[in-house]
Amino acid sequence: MVRRHYSMPSLNALAAFEAAARHASLTRAAAELNVTPGAVSKQVKNLESEIGRPLFVRLHRSLQLTGEGEQVYASLKQAFEQLSATLQQVSRSGRVRTVSIGSTMAFAQLWLMPRLGEFWNTHQDIIIDHMISDRMQDLHRTDVDLRIRYGDGVWPEEEAMKLFDDRIVAVASPQFPAARKTKSVKDLAALPLLSVEGADATWTGWADFLREVGAPHRRFNVRRFNSYVIALQAAQDGQGVTLGWMSLVKPLLARRSLVQVTDAEMVSPHAYYVAWSARRPLTREASILRDWLLAQRP
Repeated sequence: MVRRHYSMPSLNALAAFEAAARHASLTRAAAELNVTPGAVSKQVKNLESEIGRPLFVRLHRSLQLTGEGEQVYASLKQAFEQLSATLQQVSRSGRVRTVSIGSTMAFAQLWLMPRLGEFWNTHQDIIIDHMISDRMQDLHRTDVDLRIRYGDGVWPEEEAMKLFDDRIVAVASPQFPAARKTKSVKDLAALPLLSVEGADATWTGWADFLREVGAPHRRFNVRRFNSYVIALQAAQDGQGVTLGWMSLVKPLLARRSLVQVTDAEMVSPHAYYVAWSARRPLTREASILRDWLLAQRP
């Protein structure tokens, strides 16, 4: 038997375990690695056999890391992230300089894209790659340098700087409130409400808003969406009222694609931040883009 120089298990087994631990699923790990779930399971079992300790507790539909599994996963995650960053840096050397940024579809469409032309005009030697997704786990890929996040600014293994606070109002098409004779905040709860749910646990919902502005409510006539962009489109099409974060809907209000239904508003409990991995330093290009984003603060 050939002795490995670093006294480590096979890289295939380590990669299979890291993917399974990150997804908490053999099936999703297999899809990422383009192999069968059985192949991933076999690699993980071989790794456990070589280490001599169980790394997972197998539940009915998911996996749960053991204490030893948590230690191995944390070490692998850091090593893979550092290796990925080094490979990307080597690959970029001598080529056009690039920086990647991740955000939700709504933030990209309504806030970021209208402003990026100025950055491109000023920094024509830097190319920006975009990762746009409403699934936060997609934005945590190692090839994403910067992320725009909504929350309290405190996330494990991340650095973050606040972009801006926000205000939340109720918005609809110009014809919608007039047709229903909506006069005050007390009328809101009886209207068709367009709600964004499941996309982000920190997202403020209608119950939070109505309670904050003092509107009585018991039951809602709610249509649910998992995309804020689609909820905004439905509101523009006259299908109901949705909540509008002023930083995002201000252009829609300016061109009267939407109007504020009442003068009721609440201070957003969270803010928008630009964030990046605390495990690896930002490239010069990423630092330039970060500083430019911070300079856009109102």
